[in-house]
Amino acid sequence: MKVSVLGAAGGIGQPLSLLLKLQLPAGSELSLYDVAPFTPGVAVDLSHIPTDVKVAGFVGDDLEAAMQGAEIVVIPAGVPRKPGMTRDDLFNMNAGIVKKLVGAGARACPNACFAIVTNPVNSTVPIAAETLKAAGVHDRRKVFGVTTLDVIRANTFVAEIAGKSTADVDVNVIGGHSGVTILPLLSSVPGVRLEQADIEKLTPRIQEAGTEVVEAKAGAGSATLSMAQAATRFTLSLVSALGGKSVTECCYVQTGDDPTSYFAQPVVLGKNGVESIPELPALSDYEQKLLGELRGVLDGNISKGIEFANAEE
Repeated sequence: MKVSVLGAAGGIGQPLSLLLKLQLPAGSELSLYDVAPFTPGVAVDLSHIPTDVKVAGFVGDDLEAAMQGAEIVVIPAGVPRKPGMTRDDLFNMNAGIVKKLVGAGARACPNACFAIVTNPVNSTVPIAAETLKAAGVHDRRKVFGVTTLDVIRANTFVAEIAGKSTADVDVNVIGGHSGVTILPLLSSVPGVRLEQADIEKLTPRIQEAGTEVVEAKAGAGSATLSMAQAATRFTLSLVSALGGKSVTECCYVQTGDDPTSYFAQPVVLGKNGVESIPELPALSDYEQKLLGELRGVLDGNISKGIEFANAEE
């Protein structure tokens, strides 16, 4: 399997690349790209770690070369959040980056799966899809927003309050990947029964966990290490799925024929990307209320991305 990481020298990209070097199947290739001139050095550094994964580094004009023949392209490139910023504040800076990178991927590896980490994911995933459409190579089964960070946060927080091992907690998180669009389904966690008061306390914490990290780092960064682990988990699930194993992960995908029908929910991954999208479990009245409230925000984020991608340059 060849995996390309775009933005590999950044705060998410370096730990993500390290984790992939350690965990990708033997014989895999890891191709690293960034605009930072020291990116080849990151690749050399990782290449000294004794695993059977080949690493190559690319910089500058070698973007397409970095993606040539890749089966999976993971994109954490972009500007991180700073104190006081929402993910939507990042739009103008990061939207253009995603459009450029995916446009190059459309030429270099048109059949690849594109896993978008760059925020705001609610908008950057539609940008990626529209860019692939413009190139005539769009396959909605192969374009993903990585929302795994919301899942691992929910699992961690629920395990703490329920007194369980995180290995025994699996929370479905639906909707989108910013603020109120993040909806953890805490009423239907297998093997865990939470009081409504706990649900109403945990839900906003999960929604604003990114801000918790940004403020705790006091301006020195955003969630990089936990995001790297989350992106690694999703990438390895994709690797397993493309290899023929059916894997279920929550992610942000186009869920229907309508080109604006993006939504995060559990998805079955297979050899061609999205294999099927199961029905959601029954939502509580509280969750139904939050779902109704998030839809308008999410639709606005989606429209913003589509309009950006299709605007004349």
